Amino acid sequence: MFRSLYKAFFITIIAQSVVAQEPARKLTAYVNPFIGTGAVASSLSGNNFPGATVPFGMVQLSTDTRDAPDWSVASGYDYNDHTIVGFSHTHLSGTGAAELFDVLFMPTIGEIKTRAGKPEQVGSGYGSRFSHDQEKATPGYYQVKLQDYNINAELTATEHAGFHRYTFPKNSQAHVVIDLNHSLKKPDWGCHIINSQFKMVNQNVLEGYRLITGWAKLRKVYFYIEFSKPITGNLFVDGDTKYLDQRLINGTDLRAVLNFSTDDSTPLLAKIGLSAVSMENAKLNLTTEIPDWDFDKVVSEADAKWEKELQKIKVEGTDVKKQIFYTCLYHALLQPNNLADVNGDYMAADYTTKRAEDKVHYSTFSLWDSYRAANPLYTLIESEHDGQFVNSMLRQYKTYGYLPIWQLWGQENYCMIGNHSIPVIVDAVFKGLPGFDVNEAYEAVKNSSMTDHPNSPFTIWEKYHYMPENLQSQSVSITLEMAYDDWCVAQFAKKLGKDSDYEHFMARSQYYKNLYDVKSGFFRAKNDAGKWIEPFDPVKYGSNGGNPYTEGNAWQYLWYVPQNIPNLIALTGGDKSFVNKLDTFFNLKTGSEEVNGNASGFIGQYAHGNEPSHHVTYLYDYAGEPWKTQYYASKVMNELYNVSSSGYAGNEDCGQMSAWYIFSAMGFYPVNPASGVYAIGSPQFNDVLIQLSDNKTFRIKTKGVSAQNIYIQSAMLNGSPYSHTYITQKDLIEGGTLVFVMGPKPNKKWGVAPEDRPGNNGF
Repeated sequence: MFRSLYKAFFITIIAQSVVAQEPARKLTAYVNPFIGTGAVASSLSGNNFPGATVPFGMVQLSTDTRDAPDWSVASGYDYNDHTIVGFSHTHLSGTGAAELFDVLFMPTIGEIKTRAGKPEQVGSGYGSRFSHDQEKATPGYYQVKLQDYNINAELTATEHAGFHRYTFPKNSQAHVVIDLNHSLKKPDWGCHIINSQFKMVNQNVLEGYRLITGWAKLRKVYFYIEFSKPITGNLFVDGDTKYLDQRLINGTDLRAVLNFSTDDSTPLLAKIGLSAVSMENAKLNLTTEIPDWDFDKVVSEADAKWEKELQKIKVEGTDVKKQIFYTCLYHALLQPNNLADVNGDYMAADYTTKRAEDKVHYSTFSLWDSYRAANPLYTLIESEHDGQFVNSMLRQYKTYGYLPIWQLWGQENYCMIGNHSIPVIVDAVFKGLPGFDVNEAYEAVKNSSMTDHPNSPFTIWEKYHYMPENLQSQSVSITLEMAYDDWCVAQFAKKLGKDSDYEHFMARSQYYKNLYDVKSGFFRAKNDAGKWIEPFDPVKYGSNGGNPYTEGNAWQYLWYVPQNIPNLIALTGGDKSFVNKLDTFFNLKTGSEEVNGNASGFIGQYAHGNEPSHHVTYLYDYAGEPWKTQYYASKVMNELYNVSSSGYAGNEDCGQMSAWYIFSAMGFYPVNPASGVYAIGSPQFNDVLIQLSDNKTFRIKTKGVSAQNIYIQSAMLNGSPYSHTYITQKDLIEGGTLVFVMGPKPNKKWGVAPEDRPGNNGF
């Protein structure tokens, strides 16, 4: 008996010791790059790509399933497709516009084909069928079996270089097709090759470039490619004209077919460096970042870079929620992208080459989307990077005359409205982020608010104190969004003691009142004579012109006064009226004919699939009914995010859709993203640990959280009772612990007092 008990005790101790020594699961294991890569039915899904990249890397090496990607598959990859046309080296994450797709590689065997072919016609081109059962993606790595060729293709990447490993069938006629004309090809907004070039440097090296115009008016993409095996022959093709074993070719429709021996079982490796400056820099990028041929080492290094970033927020909860959370964090850190080469050279907005002393110059600023939550997230966990983002924006101002609106490949494309570099910069200034000159930042912010440019005619703004629809389309949305930007300028001026500027921009920040129609209860369009434009239908959608509203309707833009929600409440008739209007907003349904392509993820008129709605679930906090914020924030998280290829309710939009979830799942959200105030919602995790600078941490512990327990019963901050429905940046960066107690029914006494509401609290 004693011996049996002793043996059982000894086994238990050993088992506990083994468990204790098991390493914790890496956070990269929770990232699923296939989330949001393809919708079921007709809903939007995220428009994400599953390929290999590193945080903020310029090279984003991924699979393209379409020969000519379009708006519906703007990332180049659709999970519902069955054919792969190749692997291109640059992509956009979750945008509504198809662009980039530079330097497509496709390994093949057998008969040489120089066009991708038709997916419905097997063998009509170099494309190949594939199965998700033979496909894998993790942060920094992608693998797929090309079924028509029995080739296993693997991809990984560094910041400026891509690395391919192809395992061909032994003794096969192996080829690698490189297509320089792979891009969006649409007459309304297509990409057109200005010129391109292939040049054989030696038996193992190919270099060249493509100059292309599209969404970005001029993109220069230089490349330098090294192969682990000698090229045994090449075919260059321009249009339909073929050139066998040539050293050099220039043209506007170039493809290369490179032949390789497969008389042994070793895979073919291919490394490619990219640069926006020169072929010499493309080579320098490659030889610096991938100096040898160790593919697995690069995979491991990419994974380590991702793990380091993901460790900045540690959460404890269900595996499903952790998959959603860490995939969102992964997507949020895919951009902006460092366009500067390893020596600091970058192509400036005026197409000249300049050098960044800190070796970074960022682009891909989807600011109409990202200023709302993605950029505030960067200030919290990527403060050094965010300062560099701001400095990169200031460089555009110096060479271009005003701050970025939507910047791609270092150039302005004027997409969307407002100038939301301004709240990003002002937020960074007030949070004390490093990396840029504050006085230069103010000059850029002020002058960018005084200089006319597309969608921002400030002379009209100053004359009428609103945007007349007959002089500027999208007038209501522009009026509301420019008023917010002006509030940001005013706060910056006040901080620097520029009193006259403060008064001027504060006055402009209230111009939104001039379009509020008391009779209808909405912000409406006027003409230059001050007359309301008729007819008016609050559920009628606008797109990007020809309507007073941008990618939304009057219901969705009713709530856009983030700089002064208390005044918005007063405009609508006070707390009760405001809450009643919110209730109607979340319950009013209309037919599908009222919806445009950017609207999805509906709860009544709330459309989570597009940005104008993103802050609205949190507005109940401001009117004294925070339990409704808790209800709707939880509803959005639990119903409109999942771990499938349809995991997003709309376009991911360069991190914004992900950042909404990251903040909301932690329990708070930046309604006014430049205020340093976060409205509290419904936390989703048992434990959240945010790693801050200076080795500080902020912890959010949530007791009793579950699918049913979505309502806050009480809270404590650093051991003291906490009744505010907001928390500030100052609270967070000082470090500490916020504890929530959750329950299945609302506590209608917590956070309802006027002094507990977010109001206009902030810096």
